[in-house]
Amino acid sequence: MNQEYYDTVVKLEKDGIDPEYIQGWQGGYVCNPEREEQRTNDAYDAGFEDGSDHNTDNASKFKA
Repeated sequence: MNQEYYDTVVKLEKDGIDPEYIQGWQGGYVCNPEREEQRTNDAYDAGFEDGSDHNTDNASKFKA
């Protein structure tokens, strides 16, 4: 198990971050392909970018 991945997801959930951001972050972190364009949104796109970079720089913008 990747402790950084687990700890980050738990923190994002506890901080009340939009689930779309979290799903994007998870996908980007593990290098999944992005969703189809019609199924993305700003939160998902920001999460995917941050996950790809292994950071949470934009998470606070998507506090639910």
